[in-house]
Amino acid sequence: MTYRVIQWTTGNVGTKSVHAIAENSQLELVGCYAWSPDKVGRDVGELCGIKPMGVRATHDVDTLLNLKPDCAVYNPMFADVGEVTRILEAGINVVTTSEFITGHQLGRDRERIVQACARGGSTIFGSGINPGFIQLFAIVTAGISDRVDRICIVESFDTTIYNSPTTEIPMGFGYPIDQPDLPAITEKGSGIFREAVHLIADALGVELDDVRCVAEYAHTTQDLLLPGDWIIKQGCVAGIDVRWKGFLGTREVVEVRGVWTKGQTLDPAWSTNFGYTVTVEGRPTIKSTLSFEPPADFAGESIDDYIMLGLTITAMPAITAIPAVVAAPPGIATYNDLPLLLPRGVLRATERTCT
Repeated sequence: MTYRVIQWTTGNVGTKSVHAIAENSQLELVGCYAWSPDKVGRDVGELCGIKPMGVRATHDVDTLLNLKPDCAVYNPMFADVGEVTRILEAGINVVTTSEFITGHQLGRDRERIVQACARGGSTIFGSGINPGFIQLFAIVTAGISDRVDRICIVESFDTTIYNSPTTEIPMGFGYPIDQPDLPAITEKGSGIFREAVHLIADALGVELDDVRCVAEYAHTTQDLLLPGDWIIKQGCVAGIDVRWKGFLGTREVVEVRGVWTKGQTLDPAWSTNFGYTVTVEGRPTIKSTLSFEPPADFAGESIDDYIMLGLTITAMPAITAIPAVVAAPPGIATYNDLPLLLPRGVLRATERTCT
């Protein structure tokens, strides 16, 4: 079966979604939404740095909805509830990387999405690498212990070369280290991780009594010049260690932690890895690490291409879910609702085409 899809935006993650769609034998791109006027009318392949795909980007939402695709790949940085509900009400399923796992962070707007799914008979599924796939990885890992006491996920990255101040400033980067409301800024900016904690708890079959956010910070001892001409001033936050903790009574049973650093002038000096550590404390205790390396044919490519690998692992969990989401009953679906998501259509049988 071939699934007809439309791509919603061609930013950083959207570009990698287009690459994945172009390479996948089960997916056919039939339309693309462009937010920027300068992208309207241009071939989507050209916009995303690959060969022409015969599909031109448009700003006409009605035209896209009238294509009646099986699914929309929705990749804006943050979800526009009005846009999403319009797509769902048209009977089009949605997979998204736009900070959506269970939808509870949206407050009352979550019910708008639920109602749109009911009216359109459609399904929405949200995932990225974290939150998203890494929680599934932890849930699967916990399935070989006969007693689970606690599940801990640690994401650890040096993000110095990552050019996205619009996503990192809301987390707390760049603020004075002594700013009184810094913990509140980080809690709000990383609020999607609350949904990740609840996703794991739901998989364990428990309802948490409390979810708390705590954070620690490191500052840079020198002005730090970052990609995109972003400067973090001396004495401002260049390292964040945020922990979202879920409790049953007074006992911590889930932790989702992120440790992100920039530059080599941190105080205190933190070390970071490039990847994820998942620990299931129980009988037995299981510790897994998930790290990432370039493919064998990566030699000679630029640092920008290397960064794109991180965007690939953000885009792909949603892309892989398309067949299961199309088959799912209407409503909000999570990893706890869908069957095993199979990597169909991605085995490289011919020479690569995304060049």
